[in-house]
Amino acid sequence: MTIDTNDAALIKRGEYIARTADCVACHTTLGGKPFAGGLPMLTPLGAIYSTNITPDRETGIGEYTFDDFLNATKHGVRKDNSALYPAMPYPSYGIMPDEDIAAMYAYFMSAVEPVNQPNKASELPPVLNWRWPLAYWQALFAAERDFVPETNDPMLTRGQYLIEGPGHCGSCHTERGIGFQEVALSDAGSDEFLSGAIIDGWRAKSLRGEHRGLGTWSTAELADFFKTGRTGTTAAFGAMAEVVEHSTQYMTDDDIQAMAAYLKTLSPAPGKEIDLPPKQDFTTQKLLDGVYDSRGALLYVEYCQVCHRADGKGVPRIFPALDGNSAVYSRYPDSVLQITLSGGRMPDTPHDRMAFSMPAFNTLADADIAEVVNFIRNSWTNQASEVTVGDVVAMRHFLSKKPRVGTDLPPDLSVTHTEQGVHGE
Repeated sequence: MTIDTNDAALIKRGEYIARTADCVACHTTLGGKPFAGGLPMLTPLGAIYSTNITPDRETGIGEYTFDDFLNATKHGVRKDNSALYPAMPYPSYGIMPDEDIAAMYAYFMSAVEPVNQPNKASELPPVLNWRWPLAYWQALFAAERDFVPETNDPMLTRGQYLIEGPGHCGSCHTERGIGFQEVALSDAGSDEFLSGAIIDGWRAKSLRGEHRGLGTWSTAELADFFKTGRTGTTAAFGAMAEVVEHSTQYMTDDDIQAMAAYLKTLSPAPGKEIDLPPKQDFTTQKLLDGVYDSRGALLYVEYCQVCHRADGKGVPRIFPALDGNSAVYSRYPDSVLQITLSGGRMPDTPHDRMAFSMPAFNTLADADIAEVVNFIRNSWTNQASEVTVGDVVAMRHFLSKKPRVGTDLPPDLSVTHTEQGVHGE
């Protein structure tokens, strides 16, 4: 295929496609040059770093032909014929038409600033960092496939394509198997597709129709979330904040509506509650009356109530609600623990007044973190499993090993531990 990399219309189209594929989020560090790589991605075996995909001829992809670019994007094979790690979502990009890849190639080669920045070596242990066995992985788990529409509805088909293909939502929201492969690449493959997963210490929630997934979300709320990173109840955090900031906020209203509509067609994930039993709120009045009948309640009043309020409803579009927020009462507490220990911020978009941040509370003792998180996850109308001190210790240890974006130093999250070393008993 002959590509005119000076075609302005093609470049503009390629820029939009690159936005839908969210290339910038993984290939840019905080404070770094766009697409110059270096972002750490933690795997169970160690950190790997995203690569420089600017058109620099020495350290980037400036020497890539279109065929080289196509092979890397859709098939996970570098210019030197080495296999790419599956952190690169080529199993999803594989359904993208070659014409879209050509438009992206024109954009990267002509509109992205070249940056001379060497790539970082992975921190995977010896042998496990070898590239040649990945060819067998690709044969098993990333075989060539075509996009197969599930419906004749053009809007739902477009939403399915964006979710399944360039949006690569399954890379975070679908469980990984024993070979670190996504257990399903489409809804037709399995109803485990988009049923939630743990990635980089966050719980990427289920995007299916059960209560702890998207069962309580409306299509309008989903569209609002994709555009602004927040709704009247919740806000994007962690990696999802970056998805909104770098990708979905720039998408057309039609594409956003298509994605939201498609997600609402997905059935509940297998084995998960479609609804939760009703629960009456006794918490709000107790807090208003100054009745703090647990250590968690006292900590909540001291550290959380000023923003999230006595009724747990927060302030719409400013401070997220804790009551009725499925990210809070998720079956797995990883996200709540991580944001409590390390803080977080909303995505920066022009669609709301400003991006608000939550401070880190890592100076609290492990037992206190467990107490306040359990209070939040089981107060008002929330219902969730108990968090143990051991869970907090494990998350603090995980975060202590997590490289800071833009630096080589891990965050200091080991300041306080319970003196007795209790693990949930």
